[in-house]
Order: sequence, then structure tokens, then C-alpha cells
Amino acid sequence: MQTVTAHGATIPALGFGVFRMSEEEVERVIPAALEAGFSHFDTAQIYGNEAALGRAFARAGARRGDLFLTTKVWVDKYSPDSFAASVDESLDKLKVDQVDLLLLHWPADKVPVAAQIEMLDAVQAAGKTKFVGVSNQNIAQMRESVERSRTPIVTNQVELHPYLPQHRLAAAAKAAGVVLTAYYGMADGAVPKDPVLQEIGAKYGKSAAQVGLRWLVQQGHIALSKTAKPERVRENIAIFDFVLDEADMAAIAKLARPDGRIVSPAGLAPEWDA
Repeated sequence: MQTVTAHGATIPALGFGVFRMSEEEVERVIPAALEAGFSHFDTAQIYGNEAALGRAFARAGARRGDLFLTTKVWVDKYSPDSFAASVDESLDKLKVDQVDLLLLHWPADKVPVAAQIEMLDAVQAAGKTKFVGVSNQNIAQMRESVERSRTPIVTNQVELHPYLPQHRLAAAAKAAGVVLTAYYGMADGAVPKDPVLQEIGAKYGKSAAQVGLRWLVQQGHIALSKTAKPERVRENIAIFDFVLDEADMAAIAKLARPDGRIVSPAGLAPEWDA
């Protein structure tokens, strides 16, 4: 598995996300993901499936040292009294002493970024996570997080796909030493159906979805893949045996559009960069 490095963290470039998956789906698909070679798994408190993920690892006999685990703190826990306790709850559900990466899930509009970072630093100092990061931050928020955090911000996890390539944010992240982690890489089902991506995939014997994931990791991003179907897992991970050429990348670049953003919940999302 190809990896991405940032501030001492070595992160598998392709992760397995469990957003919008029931506990039953998680417990059914994780053994197939482990068998296929996935080692990077991404969950969150708000997903309601951390415990299922922990059970699935235990039942599969997964070794903790072979896994890279990411979870996120939800916005209603952004207070000194709740933040650390909520992280402890996540660790208990995941059946681990610490996660590899802990993220602030959304900036929201109630608690200043500086206060969020202070709480994140505190749980890192307490040994509850190896590395820290943010999610859904705009350029200004990301820069503030980097400046204020006592421990390096490893990643900013954001919506990123061919229709929303996030070039400005990517450039700012690179300058700050932050890696982008891409969620919604399939653009809520649009990527697998895209004729341009299907045509590119046909050249390599790959699906449009595989082209979309390859496009992400080839730019140096971390990509989160997802499927609730065990039989589809091997397709998701089979993206490291081909390389998109310049013509492919140019064709995909043309898919970007001003209205490409899909995820922007009121009260959680910041003012996005143009």
C-alpha cells in the first residue's frame, strides 16, 4: 500500500471509511476489507458505528500495530468538560488505548477554532491519539489551527472529487505541511457514472470509481473509499497498478465546476474559499 507522510505520521494513502454504514454493515464488511489489504480505517463519533468497528477488528483478530485508526470529535463535545470524556468513550468503543489520528469533525459556528485546538492538543498530550488533524476547515481556519496547535496538524479532511478539486486549499495545505484527506470522493455516486471517467477507465481495464480514487492518490492526497458490500472491496483497493497519464489528468481537470460542492450543512460548515 502506498503511504503519505506528514509530521512523522505515515498514513496509508487509501483508507476505508464507514460513513453512513450501519453496525451490521460494518461488522459484515470489515473482515473483507482486512483480507483485501486495507489497514487505514476512518470513523467518527457521529457515525454511531465505532463500537461495531472495534468488535469487527477483535473478531477478525486484527493486530493493533497493523492498523491506522482515525476518528473525529463531534461539535457538541467542543467544551472542556465533554471533549476528553468523549474521546475516552470513542477509545472504549474501538477497544484501543489510543487512536492514530483524531480530528475535529466540523468547525461549526459556536466555539472558536483556538479553543477547539486547545482541547485537541490536551488529549494528544494525554496520549489518547498519536496525531491530530482537522476536518472541513477553510484556508484561514486551517492556517490558524496550524499556528495555534502545539502539535503538528497532519491533515485537513475535506470533500474532494473531480467536480470539486480544491486547488486553492490544496496549495495552502501543502505550504503549511498539511495533507488533504478526501471524503465524498465518489461525489455521492456521480463519479462511477461519469462518461469521461468511464472512458479513461476502459483504457486500463478499470472502473470509473477506480479512476476517481487513483486521481486522488496520484495528486498526493489521502483518499477514503467506501462500500458496504464485501464483494466490492477488492475493486476499491486495486488502484495502485496503473497510472493516469497527462491526457487523463487534463480530461479530469475539465470536470471541475463552480457548483461542485455537495456537503455544506448550515451551522457546521465555514465560509468556503472561492
